[in-house]
Amino acid sequence: MELEQNIRLALKQVYDPEIQVNIVDLGLIYDIAIGEAVKQGRLVTVTMTLTAPHCPLADEMVEDVKMAVSQVPGVGKVTVVLTFDPPWDPSRMSEEALLDTGLYGIY
Repeated sequence: MELEQNIRLALKQVYDPEIQVNIVDLGLIYDIAIGEAVKQGRLVTVTMTLTAPHCPLADEMVEDVKMAVSQVPGVGKVTVVLTFDPPWDPSRMSEEALLDTGLYGIY
């Protein structure tokens, strides 16, 4: 449980470069699966999406996620699974992100 919280905190440091909201509050993180322990730490799989399927910065965002999660103590190997099912929409955003983007009350 503590490891997952630390991973979420690390992911809050990763921002969507076009929207300038962190990917957790933006609702791009669908799942964090913590697997078995290996010599270097736990295996972690992050399932995430993007705001648009043809995002030109997709590779950069995936690498940013891998880098952030791999820095968390106790994490060994990080895998990022990119999915578009279900598709992202603004209703997945946190209240804070909706306020920051001016979308509060719309979704």
